[in-house]
Amino acid sequence: MGGRRKGRIIAFQAIYSFDIACREIDELFTFSWIDEERRGRLKEETLAFSRLLVKGTIENLPVIDEKIKEHLEHWDFSRLSRVDLAILRMSVFCLLYQPDIPATVTIDEAIDIAREFGTDESYRFINGVLDSIQKH
Repeated sequence: MGGRRKGRIIAFQAIYSFDIACREIDELFTFSWIDEERRGRLKEETLAFSRLLVKGTIENLPVIDEKIKEHLEHWDFSRLSRVDLAILRMSVFCLLYQPDIPATVTIDEAIDIAREFGTDESYRFINGVLDSIQKH
């Protein structure tokens, strides 16, 4: 698994943790769900990328959430699973604020993370929402 993929997974987990516990941004970077041995093996670029995603997502949450709401079809924002919401938030941040990352890469990575951490339907739902956002 590449460094950016690992960074996205760490960021997704931190954003999920933020949603559950409303922690301070700095607390999210302790990455307590990663054991000490694995944390020591992560490259600094991976951690820096995950920090960028987490900080940018949380700092732009009102805009990101509004964009998600605009593109939900037959879904109520408050009923989204927290896993799906964390993946969407991180990915919408990339679509809106990281033009150096191709939209197709962002969407493909979101789908892969949804397949790993979401429900059987998560990846289709996330693909649909992100595709709609990317086209508009």
